Amino acid sequence: MLFFLFQAHIKFPMDYPYSPPTFRFLTKMWHPNIYENGDVCISILHPPVDDPQSGELPSERWNPTQNVRTILLSVISLLNEPNTFSPANVDASVMKQVQATKAEAEKDGVKVPTTLAEYCIKTKVPSNDNSSDLLYDDLYDDDIDDEDEEEEEDADCYDDDDSGNEES
Repeated sequence: MLFFLFQAHIKFPMDYPYSPPTFRFLTKMWHPNIYENGDVCISILHPPVDDPQSGELPSERWNPTQNVRTILLSVISLLNEPNTFSPANVDASVMKQVQATKAEAEKDGVKVPTTLAEYCIKTKVPSNDNSSDLLYDDLYDDDIDDEDEEEEEDADCYDDDDSGNEES
């Protein structure tokens, strides 16, 4: 069994239990719901005010029935299941979402490239003159010049006046 030890600081306000305590990790954390300074962003530690901008229901916020046990259970739950849709650390949230997407893709048998070499797969392209197949690192490099020329030709087909009036 694997155990982790995280140091934290809980500070109770003078009007506790009517106002929530603050919870800050002293141990450095990289987590979607923990700010760089260690402050935890969790609904039950938010004051019981109506804030429609937060996206939190009033029932999810602090109330006087909460206690140290419920706070610790909520923090442990948050560590196990981050809320990536309301991040305190956006970079950590994006990383978590990418990892989850990669895991889902692998379940479906899709290998997600993670290095430049994996993205640049060499592909065999048959040639028209029945000679041996050629390897191309990037098939699109040869096509770019042709596409630019086609766009220029297409641009000549349209009038500069696109007002819809036939008369100019």
